[in-house]
Amino acid sequence: MTHIGDTVMKRTDVNIPGHVFREYDIRGVVDKDLTLEFVSLLGRALGSLYARENVKAVAVGMDARASSLTFRDELVKGLLGSGIDVYDIGLVPTPILYYALFNLDVGGGVMITGSHNPPNENGFKICLGKSTIYGKAIQELREIMIREDFISREEGTCVTVSLNEKYIDEICEALRIKPEGRRIKVVVDAGNGTGNIVAPDLYRCMGHEVIELYSEPDPTFPNHHPDPTVPENLSDLTKKMQETGAEVGIAFDGDADRIGVVAGEGDILWGDQLLIIFARDILSRRPEAKIIGEVKCSEALFEEIEKAGGKPIMWKVGHSLIKAKLKEDKAVLAGEMSGHLFFADTYYGYDDAIYAGARLLELLSRKDRTLQEIAETLPTACNTPEIRLKCPEYLKQAVVERIADLYSKDFRVDRIDGVRVKFPQGWGLVRASNTQPVLVLRFEACDPEALDKISADVRGNVEKILDEMSSVD
Repeated sequence: MTHIGDTVMKRTDVNIPGHVFREYDIRGVVDKDLTLEFVSLLGRALGSLYARENVKAVAVGMDARASSLTFRDELVKGLLGSGIDVYDIGLVPTPILYYALFNLDVGGGVMITGSHNPPNENGFKICLGKSTIYGKAIQELREIMIREDFISREEGTCVTVSLNEKYIDEICEALRIKPEGRRIKVVVDAGNGTGNIVAPDLYRCMGHEVIELYSEPDPTFPNHHPDPTVPENLSDLTKKMQETGAEVGIAFDGDADRIGVVAGEGDILWGDQLLIIFARDILSRRPEAKIIGEVKCSEALFEEIEKAGGKPIMWKVGHSLIKAKLKEDKAVLAGEMSGHLFFADTYYGYDDAIYAGARLLELLSRKDRTLQEIAETLPTACNTPEIRLKCPEYLKQAVVERIADLYSKDFRVDRIDGVRVKFPQGWGLVRASNTQPVLVLRFEACDPEALDKISADVRGNVEKILDEMSSVD
C-alpha cells in the first residue's frame, strides 16, 4: 500500500483521497475524487459498519446530479453484499431521507447528494440510528476502506418505497390553515434542486397559493446556483415576488436542508433572524424552553430569546453538531446562519428546509401582520458576511489559540467554537473551518464606525500572527 499526499493507493489501485472525508459528510469531484471504484469500496465499508452496529436495514436516497443514479446502484451493491437490506426511496430532498429514519424500520441511511456544491461534485451524508455521523466516525469509514476490512454475508434485499405522500400528509395535517387563518401567497424557488419534488404540493395542501420557480430538477443548475446564502441567487425569486405580489419567497439549497427567505419588499431574512421569529412564537407556548444558535449568529438572537422567556444556548457550527446538542439539551429549536433550522417542539429535530418553510407559512397564517411587517420588528445591527482567510491546515488552530491569548487579557472570550471576543460595542469571531484550509471571521457592532474598528483590529491581528507563524515555519 502506497501513500501519496493524502491519497492512499490500495492493492486494488483505487484512490481513497483523504480530503473527501470531511467533518460532516463525504464530498468530492466526480471521476477525480469519487470514482465508481471508490463508491464500490464505500458501499462495502458502509455495509460492514452497519453490520457491526447490528443494523439490519437502511434507507438510501439520491439527488438529481448526473452521477447520483450510478453511485446509488454501486453503493447499494456494497450494502447488499454485506447482508444489509435496503429501502430505496429514490430521487428525494435530503429531509425525506431523514424522515425515513423515523418512519421505516431502518437503523440508518445514506443520502447521495452534492448539496449546493458545483455540478461536477457529489457526496454522501451518512446516518446511523436517527442522526448523521460526523468527525471521528467519518474518518473510521476511511480506515475501513483502506484496510479493506469488509464483512461478506448472505445477500440483503432491496425494496423500492416512496415516502413523499406520507411526508406531505403528516405535515399538512399538523400545519394546514385554520378556518380563521390567512392564505399566504408564496414563491418557492428550488434552484433546479430537489426541494420542489414535495414543497409546492405540501404548501398547497396546507391551503396556500404557491408560485413555483425552477422546480424541475436539473443537474446543470441552468438558472442560478442553489445556495440561498448568496444574495445574487435570490434575485430571480425577489423579481418573481414583485411580479406576482407574493408576501413570502422561499428558496432551498440543492438538497433542501437549508432555507432562504425573502419578505415582500425584497428584504432577505438570514438564519438568525428566522430563529428570532420562530423563537418568539414557540416561547409564547413553551416558556423557558431552550433554543440553540451557533457562534456566528447575532448577539440580538440570544438577547431576543431571553426577552421572550427562553433559555439561549450558543453552540458550535455544523448541522451534525447542532443536532447532537439539540438532543442532549432537549432544546425545542436550533439553527445556523447558513439556513439549517431544526424544530424539536412538535417535529423530529433534524434540519428540514421544506418543513421550516411550512412552519413559517403556518405562523403567518395566524398573524394579522405580513412577513415584511414582522421583519421590521427585528433588532438591527451592523455586521459583516463571513470573511475567509486562507490558512494552512496545520496552522489553523495555533492561530486561533494566539488570538484567544491576545484578547482574553482585556475582554470576555467565548471558546465554544474558535474565539468569539465580546467588545463594548460588538463582537468578533475567529474560528478554524471544519472543511477547508481557511480561518472564518465575522464581526458585528452597534454602528458602522464600531464595526470598522473591531474588524480592522481583529483581522489585522490575525493576519499579523499568520504572517509571523508562516515565516517561522
